[in-house]
Amino acid sequence: MRHLEISRAVSAHTLRAYAQDLKAFYAYLEPQGVAPEKASHLHIRGFLGVQSVTLAPASRARRLAGIKAFFQFLTRRKVIEVNPARRVKTPKLPQRLPRAVPVDEAFALMEAPDAEKVLGLRDMAMLEVLYGGGLRVSELCGLSLEDLDVRARTVRVLGKGNKERICPLHEGAIAAVVTWMERRGELLVKPAKKQDPTALFLNFRGGRLTTRSVERHLDKYVTQLGLNRKMSPHALRHSFATHLLAGGADIRSIQELLGHASLSTTQRYTAVSFEQLQSVYDKSHPRA
Repeated sequence: MRHLEISRAVSAHTLRAYAQDLKAFYAYLEPQGVAPEKASHLHIRGFLGVQSVTLAPASRARRLAGIKAFFQFLTRRKVIEVNPARRVKTPKLPQRLPRAVPVDEAFALMEAPDAEKVLGLRDMAMLEVLYGGGLRVSELCGLSLEDLDVRARTVRVLGKGNKERICPLHEGAIAAVVTWMERRGELLVKPAKKQDPTALFLNFRGGRLTTRSVERHLDKYVTQLGLNRKMSPHALRHSFATHLLAGGADIRSIQELLGHASLSTTQRYTAVSFEQLQSVYDKSHPRA
């Protein structure tokens, strides 16, 4: 776990997931009297077979990823000579992405919070930055006051693998953040545990906003607007990319804005609808 955290700079969420995966693998091996470093590829396959009873394919693939990382670590440290996990193929999973939110619904969502209340101003700024900057929800929650540059209209984001990038924000998002900052101090007046005055987005006790809180607040506004869909913070990030592409942005620029190391990852986020493809075809093909 220390190797993953320090050398590979994985997120806290991934650390917890891999720890759970390895505990489950240990529990499977223990009744058989097999030490983890003595496990073969057959033990790994047997473990995954048992997991198939209760876990979805995506969860089983995640468990295999944790086991592969573990045996790769043992091989590099020369605890074992042969990596048994290399003989176990990761199953191909269907690529499921959230549906892009229609532009009119995205606009309605930005305006849903109550601008008369301090928490409403926070939520308005939070949603504007999330959608306007294409941030991951963990990146949003990790923002501190020093990461914001109002004049340049940018935020400095620490993404996956501790990779830093600068994200531009539109004027509306900056205005919402500035308005929120004028009143955020109200949440710090009453001393409470785990307060974080450096955090850009605070909860009602003055602590740093969590990813779960963002999800909960988003659910509240989706319900309030009567939108007939399940919407996650990641759906707003996906919508950010899709709307940019529809507006004429090139895929390489979108890759930089999203902070993707691979262009193929960006291409999955920017799935163009059939209607868009049909429109382009009708306008472009000489026989259309």
